[in-house]
Amino acid sequence: MKDAESLPSEKIDLAVETYKTWRSYYRKKSISGTDEEAREKREDPQRLGSLLSELVSTRDWRRGIAEGTLFTDWVLVVGEDIGMHSIPLSLVDGYLTIQTTSTAWATQLTLIAPSLLKTISESAPGALVEHITVIGPGAPSWKKGIRAIRNTRGPRDTYG
Repeated sequence: MKDAESLPSEKIDLAVETYKTWRSYYRKKSISGTDEEAREKREDPQRLGSLLSELVSTRDWRRGIAEGTLFTDWVLVVGEDIGMHSIPLSLVDGYLTIQTTSTAWATQLTLIAPSLLKTISESAPGALVEHITVIGPGAPSWKKGIRAIRNTRGPRDTYG
């Protein structure tokens, strides 16, 4: 069995050896030029906007950015009245789920869903929204903490 005093120096030696191995591997990789060949060399400075648009197009991020813009600019896309009483929750496989502040707003948005779909497609091009699902506000949850009891009726069950 090894002494407790010798363990820290062995750990340090192992860390040093691991670092040396990594450093030598990285140097060999950079000397061979595999990283350099993958990148296109540019001598002149480029504008950041053009580099970002090139990155977005090569990585095929246009749809994701359009969907993110729909969520962040929701009030601008649908208008201030609708935006103040609704929030987009999810966009999965072309189904946009919107939660409203009241059931009356849920009913109204359900009725104007086709025109809202048209507005979204014009305001956020690239976001794939084919169907709109509108839900009302969620009911309050009486479950508090990790030790909640199933099939209870909330605070009405505590006194009786």
